[in-house]
Amino acid sequence: MLSEPSAPPRCSPRKNTLTAFGITVTLWLLPAVASLIGGTDSAAYIFLDDRLDEGIVAVLGASLLFVLPTNWAKREATLTWSDAAKIDWGTIILFGTGIIFGSLLAATGLAETIGTGAAENLAITNVVAITVFSAVLAILISETTSNTASAAVIVPIVIPLCQAIGVDPFVPALAATFAASFGFMLPVSTPQNAIVYGTGAVPITRMIRTGIVFDILGAILIVSIVPVMIALVGIGG
Repeated sequence: MLSEPSAPPRCSPRKNTLTAFGITVTLWLLPAVASLIGGTDSAAYIFLDDRLDEGIVAVLGASLLFVLPTNWAKREATLTWSDAAKIDWGTIILFGTGIIFGSLLAATGLAETIGTGAAENLAITNVVAITVFSAVLAILISETTSNTASAAVIVPIVIPLCQAIGVDPFVPALAATFAASFGFMLPVSTPQNAIVYGTGAVPITRMIRTGIVFDILGAILIVSIVPVMIALVGIGG
């Protein structure tokens, strides 16, 4: 009696996605692990850090989804190009340009020029004033770039300004870091904004009207706790 042909081997798309994610995260963390074990001067760290660029690893992880199969017999992969074409690439590019814009602000020196010029014209001379300035500037820049890029741009500007006027940079830099997460007006501000805008459910005009209210409330909240921060820093000192 002939046995029934066995079903072609299949792989779960969820397992393949988890595998690709695990490989990506592992490659991202390898240089850090090497630095913890052998230090940043070790040959292993230098080798891995030079070759495992974050962007390259991300592309490699995404490419694995086109390679890992779900059905060997039919040559079906976890992700097909027809599925990839349905991704909202416009929103991804929009958010990506925000990150690039933040990097350009720092690399070209434009952010430093804006910060130092505004500080000189406003005649900032005390810790409260420079904290308010840092928070407002961080919120404004976070509207045109990602939160991470905004903090990376603002904090290196705030610290030299504080040192120039003889102010402890801890509180202003901390306020700028908090304020960098208060960009709510534009899709490029945060991935969450970009995702919501990409659905088409929230028009840009409504996002701006609502976001500016949250921006103002956020700035007031940060500035209102400055005296508490100063008191805590004074006690800690």
